[in-house]
Amino acid sequence: MDEVKREPGLEENFARLEALIGKMEQEDISLEEAFLTYSEGMAVLKQCNGQIDRVEKQVLKLSEEGRLEEFEDGSV
Repeated sequence: MDEVKREPGLEENFARLEALIGKMEQEDISLEEAFLTYSEGMAVLKQCNGQIDRVEKQVLKLSEEGRLEEFEDGSV
């Protein structure tokens, strides 16, 4: 059977970022390992940004008349 690879949730990605930061803060980390850890962190951060962007687009607000409307932040 083919396994469907699911994207980690935002909370999982934040936890992964915390773990990567902890790894980078270790005194005995090699330069090569630090670079690989940094690269992985940047990839996870990019994934977080995409997830946050998708959520922002789905946010609804309640109008004064009691109707749900798409959120508009005024930018663009």
